Amino acid sequence: MGQPHRYVDVAERRARLALRHRLAAGARAAGPEEVATSLVALHGTDPATVYLGVAARLADPVEAVPRTERALYEDRTLVRMHGMRHTVFVFPAELTAVVHASTGIAVAARARSQLIKDMAAAGAPDAAWLKEVEESALAALARRGQATAAELAEDEPRLREQFAYAPGKSYEGVHTVSSRLLRLLGVEGKVVRGRPLGSWTSTQFRWALAPAHPELDVADAQTDLLRRWLAACGPATEADLKWWTGWRVTEVRRALAAMGAQEVSLDEGTGYVVAGDTGPVAAPREPWAALLPALDPTAMGWQQRDWYLAPELRPALFDRSGNVGPTVWWNGRVVGGWAQRPDGEIAWRLLEPENAGREAESAVTEQARLLQDLLGPTRVTPRFRTPLEKELAA
Repeated sequence: MGQPHRYVDVAERRARLALRHRLAAGARAAGPEEVATSLVALHGTDPATVYLGVAARLADPVEAVPRTERALYEDRTLVRMHGMRHTVFVFPAELTAVVHASTGIAVAARARSQLIKDMAAAGAPDAAWLKEVEESALAALARRGQATAAELAEDEPRLREQFAYAPGKSYEGVHTVSSRLLRLLGVEGKVVRGRPLGSWTSTQFRWALAPAHPELDVADAQTDLLRRWLAACGPATEADLKWWTGWRVTEVRRALAAMGAQEVSLDEGTGYVVAGDTGPVAAPREPWAALLPALDPTAMGWQQRDWYLAPELRPALFDRSGNVGPTVWWNGRVVGGWAQRPDGEIAWRLLEPENAGREAESAVTEQARLLQDLLGPTRVTPRFRTPLEKELAA
């Protein structure tokens, strides 16, 4: 008989999360780049998520906003671009080629085909016309360095062309070529999101050309990306891996085999870790609390979440589309949620007070104070609002 797989219990999974996601006091990161590298990717759909997620993991969070802005828009050591599951993320710049090859190519092919199909159905110009507009827009972006869609349309007026989408359907509408084309170019790894218009919380942004990167073999890139993610988030189940990457199960299995992943036993069944990572991991020396923003990659990192998030808490903390709101953590599990009120106060509530206690309340109170001081006059409202967040913010 073969050697039985080592069992990794919930306590150890929470310990790994605390240390590898830079949330325990002794595991905090020195800078935004270290945070992004440790997590592989930060959700970038909501700009505030990136900055607050970095701040929650820095040894000195005071400079989190200016340092993250510098990494994104001056040093370009971090890049905000489309990645897994057609979602916008912030990656370390050196991962641009890996993300594009492992995930972007397949998604982009479907997106371009769909755009051409939608335009044809609306009687709009064909693929050759679209390619001509694309090349003109990219040339204009190269000249400008960074630009909004409106600014690019000054150089290439055809970007203002509109076409009907899904006529006769309940979700019919009118699309502008610029909005669909620029999004497509983002998925294709040709453009990235640049500096926002206004403050760091703004959802309006400029576009910039994507950094040059080599074209990698798809299978090799998938193996590389999955190895990095498992090092940060392992052990994880096959379902977790398929969900996080958005790949076919055959691609997940191929990458696991190529990287020599090792199996462990979890409450959910078989889990996987990177080679050599089957040994026990001790819990942090000190208990810890954290206030993580909406869409934080730790809260959203796994499909199967019962080991850190009780099922009965989900209705209060998630919206109907499965987006998580701001969460309160205590020693590796979600115990509540938080929100910022109009006057700047950070309001929070423990949804599992019986599993927290006075020590947790004291630690969460301190984290809320630090976050309130960090935000100062800035007001942050999650892009996807959840029941508890809306209630606390009122």
